[in-house]
Amino acid sequence: MTTLIQRWRANSRVTTLAGFAVAAVLLFAVAPAVLSDFRLNLLAKFLCFAIVAAGIGLAWGRGGMLTLGQGVFFGIGAYIMAMHLQLADAERLGNDVPEFMDISGIRELPALWVPFASAPVALLGILVIPALVAAVLGYGVFKRRVKGAYFAILSQALAAALAILLTGQQALGGFTGLSDFRAFFGFKLSDPANRQMLFFIAAGTLLVVVAIVRQLMRSRYGELLVAVRDQEERVRFLGYDPANIKIVAYVVAAFFAGIAGALFTPIVGIISPADIGVVPSIAFLIGVAIGGRTTLLGPVLGAIGVAWAQTSLSEQFPSGWTYLQGVLFIVVVGFIPAGLAGIWPMLKGRVDFGRFRRKPEPEPAAPEREKVAAP
Repeated sequence: MTTLIQRWRANSRVTTLAGFAVAAVLLFAVAPAVLSDFRLNLLAKFLCFAIVAAGIGLAWGRGGMLTLGQGVFFGIGAYIMAMHLQLADAERLGNDVPEFMDISGIRELPALWVPFASAPVALLGILVIPALVAAVLGYGVFKRRVKGAYFAILSQALAAALAILLTGQQALGGFTGLSDFRAFFGFKLSDPANRQMLFFIAAGTLLVVVAIVRQLMRSRYGELLVAVRDQEERVRFLGYDPANIKIVAYVVAAFFAGIAGALFTPIVGIISPADIGVVPSIAFLIGVAIGGRTTLLGPVLGAIGVAWAQTSLSEQFPSGWTYLQGVLFIVVVGFIPAGLAGIWPMLKGRVDFGRFRRKPEPEPAAPEREKVAAP
């Protein structure tokens, strides 16, 4: 038995390493070779969404937490990066404040901006602040045993509140947000080689995030997370605190979302309240649900596929894509709860079950011996 388990683990490691190798080849060799600069930059944007989706897959797919407010943490990371890039451009031009502030009549740099003039502080803020906010919110919510639809509504309200707050802040660009970034840590964003570097950073970050999520899913913590999702009271009876288990998953998902937002800003070149409100948060969730929230790669591929479809189909059907997206989400949730990643296991299970239920055909009866007349 031990030998069989060791062989299975060895095969699993080989399969995993092969999968990461194939993904690395596709992202670092094939994609730059076959895609134009515009399409490659578009794919880099989709990879940022996939990073957010990987965290949602952990929190929602494994932990059962319907996170409708990931735009909050995505926006925190994005705005911190945007503030640093704006300040770096202003310093390079010899200005005291960014150009948009000068146009708006703001002559003195707001206190909120001052710490993020330093690159190390900005990077530390991107990594720490979203996770810290998630830890505080998670502690207040999960310790009070708020879950289900109540947690989903609360998280969505936070995303809406942040978007409304940012819209009224002229020091953060107001409704139009922050844009027109010239450089990324000293590298000119107008140079195609530097934009390709951003794609490689996003691709490498996604692979690292997927590896972390896989390790968490296969660990003892991952088993506890699934147990909390399915039987929370039994986990509490065994001596574990389900709130702490949920908080960790929620913080990890927020950590990934903050990193994704920070990468999104230089790749796209703009960040505004429209990119972090309720609609983007729901869009993250739709990609995860369609791809398969309980699987490892389902959320990632689903987020990339939905974002690609939105970009491609919205060009041809501007008014019809939203309805198509809603119909696809309803079909998946109603008829394929495991997402597109669960179609093959579902079909395979039905075929195997049909074979099991099939009655064996009766064996043909042996031919009767011909009676021999007695002499």
